[in-house]
Amino acid sequence: MKQETLILENGDDGLLWGRVLHEDDLIVDSAPTVEELQAKIKQLLFDFHGVEEVQFELAYDLTSFFLFFDYLKISKIAAVAGMNPSLLRHYAAGSKAASKEQVAKIENAVHELGRQMASLKLVEA
Repeated sequence: MKQETLILENGDDGLLWGRVLHEDDLIVDSAPTVEELQAKIKQLLFDFHGVEEVQFELAYDLTSFFLFFDYLKISKIAAVAGMNPSLLRHYAAGSKAASKEQVAKIENAVHELGRQMASLKLVEA
């Protein structure tokens, strides 16, 4: 089974946009849900490249990440990343573009918070 990275972006049209780079061919489409987008991209991969089975690894631009994971606190992610929360809010809203280095800091912060959550233990009161 072929593994491809599907990059998700939130469009101004209210749709979810996705792109896959396959053999130097950029495959792009949009849909209202991730499931529909995956189905459309799979069909395009089959139509243009004969790919019959594909599994997607999802990747997000910052705006779509904060839309999909809106329960996360931007201020906490910013603190762990060592950045200004106001700047991170601009990145999340799409009003400013983050550099590759800033994106890496944010991703590392989210992974660190995930490790903390995965290792915690709760007890009854």
